[in-house]
Amino acid sequence: MSKWLVAGAAGNLGRDLVAALAAETDIDLVATARSELDITDSAAVRAAVAGRDLVVNAAAWTDVDGAEGDEAAAFAVNRTGTANIAAACAESGAVLLQVSTDYVFAGDASAPYQEDALVGPVNSYGRSKAAGEAVVREFLPDRGFVVRTAWLYGEHGRNFVATILGAAAEREYLDVVSDVYGQPTWSFPLAQQLTALGRAALAGQAAAGAYHGTASGSTTWYGLARAAFELSGLDPARIRPVTSDSFRRPARRPAFSVLGHQACARAGVAPLGHWRPMLAAALRRPRFAELQRGAR
Repeated sequence: MSKWLVAGAAGNLGRDLVAALAAETDIDLVATARSELDITDSAAVRAAVAGRDLVVNAAAWTDVDGAEGDEAAAFAVNRTGTANIAAACAESGAVLLQVSTDYVFAGDASAPYQEDALVGPVNSYGRSKAAGEAVVREFLPDRGFVVRTAWLYGEHGRNFVATILGAAAEREYLDVVSDVYGQPTWSFPLAQQLTALGRAALAGQAAAGAYHGTASGSTTWYGLARAAFELSGLDPARIRPVTSDSFRRPARRPAFSVLGHQACARAGVAPLGHWRPMLAAALRRPRFAELQRGAR
């Protein structure tokens, strides 16, 4: 039986990871929320990692706009906290799956970013996550796995799909950005893919390095909103396209966040499916079903 630790278990992805791993009868799981494990506390991290075969770090500073006003706080979690985990894994011999983000890229590409593409973050949050990736490579060149994901939604916490369906009950028309491209990804299938990658890593079937955990295909926020409405039985004409200039935020966002999936293919880990059927399946889950009822 392998022994796993999930840090950040109270977050959207963390909760789905716990659910996915709970179904694995040969995994001894310890799951810690921030209140139970502060990853910026190196001694606490060392104690938590000791005796574990694999660690999934889903703990992170995720307030993109907030990072612009307090980059040091974002770096304390996303760089220093990750360094604490990576150092503890190096000491104990554990494998690390580090959850990262499309925001490490500049977003100025015209073809999917492959795993070995040069990073070039355009905001403080992206810089903090890129710094976290760097410490994983430094401490764990042979046992560190960086898994970049993007445009996550799910049954837990705030996310775009839940927000747009909630807004449908309050407003007739909704203006949504149509010039930013990405891959909407349901967090539960991602949790299952992380489980498969972790198993492959422990079996020596996957090489350390960067991986991309996103759905296939791509769309815009406008396209995602229209799909969510259509699949929920709502009129997609209620979604109106606008440019990103219409929404001024403290942090600049990458305009193109489409990622390639060559590393998973090489490791024999099944890719995630196309974003639209994935969305249709997610919308049948209780949280989204309730939001759909409220919007009709």
